[in-house]
Amino acid sequence: MCTDLSAWEAGQLPGSMAKDGWGPCPTERPSHRPHGELAPSAMSNHSVVRDFVLLGFSHLRESQVILFAFILPVYVLTVLGNLAILTLTCLHSRLHVPMYFFLGNFSLVEVLVTSTVVPRMLADLLSTQKTMSLAECLTQSFFYFSLGSTNFLILTVMAFDRYLAICRPLHYPTIMSGPVCVKLVVACWLVGFLSIVSPTLQKTRLWFCGPNVIDHYFCDSAPLLRLSCSDARHIQLMDFFLSLVFVLVTMLLILASYILIVAAVLRIPSPTGRQKAFSTCASHLTVVVLGYSSTIFIYVRPGKGHATHLNKVVALMTAVVTPFLNPFIFTFRNEKVKEVIEDVTKRVLLGSTATCR
Repeated sequence: MCTDLSAWEAGQLPGSMAKDGWGPCPTERPSHRPHGELAPSAMSNHSVVRDFVLLGFSHLRESQVILFAFILPVYVLTVLGNLAILTLTCLHSRLHVPMYFFLGNFSLVEVLVTSTVVPRMLADLLSTQKTMSLAECLTQSFFYFSLGSTNFLILTVMAFDRYLAICRPLHYPTIMSGPVCVKLVVACWLVGFLSIVSPTLQKTRLWFCGPNVIDHYFCDSAPLLRLSCSDARHIQLMDFFLSLVFVLVTMLLILASYILIVAAVLRIPSPTGRQKAFSTCASHLTVVVLGYSSTIFIYVRPGKGHATHLNKVVALMTAVVTPFLNPFIFTFRNEKVKEVIEDVTKRVLLGSTATCR
């Protein structure tokens, strides 16, 4: 039998109650739950959030139409330019070598990763309803980060290909045979996609009960995790670990490849030979610098989880501007690609002239 603790301590219990063994009621101890995770009773008092609002560039207001008019043609040219490179590498026999096989896959990834976020962003720029369901959000996030991871792996393979071509020219045809190139590309795609499966599945188990506003133009991982009412620290750590692996580790591998390439090129006695060797790497190195600098700024630097307008601008550069520039970089900095384009153009023009006659 028990009574209120304060009455028991003050000695205010009647004598009969004290004699019968009355004492203080045991106090309820708070349960120890992970930080940020609510008890089931608290969950029942809140509604479950299933839809999210993407703020995007809402702060620009009237300028959103101008931004739409700028991004739409850039997106169209990005898709057309990268598909043109993919078509050339597939159809023209002069480009049936490992370097351009990897370039074709890189262009395909660029088209897909851009198409994952840009069409939705364009629709939101002209819409007042910028909501996205949790399923749509996780789907977009999965493909964006899977394709992005695949992109970095292909860039690493391209650097390894350049290293073998310049530093091991006699062994290059044997090492980079057709089956080996196919296996490398398949491995890039599989590793890029499978690595994002686990964090995506864990995000489906999170519980969202509070604010539903994502301060971004797509469903980025960090802003979404900050809205969770569950403990998402293990997912944040996993995201950071994957960022380190796919960004910093691949960047170090590319850097090591180019250090060896530069050392080998400097030993070439002919200035013409050195210039030719450097020209085959210039376009790839330019794309590496553009892609890695913006990604490291967003996902690897300290405080990356705090979405700001600057983060959105840099992410826009990664998703729109860089894929737009890549076809021009690989075209104007690569003599063989320019020769193939000129050859195809002449054939098309001669064919149209013959048809007119």
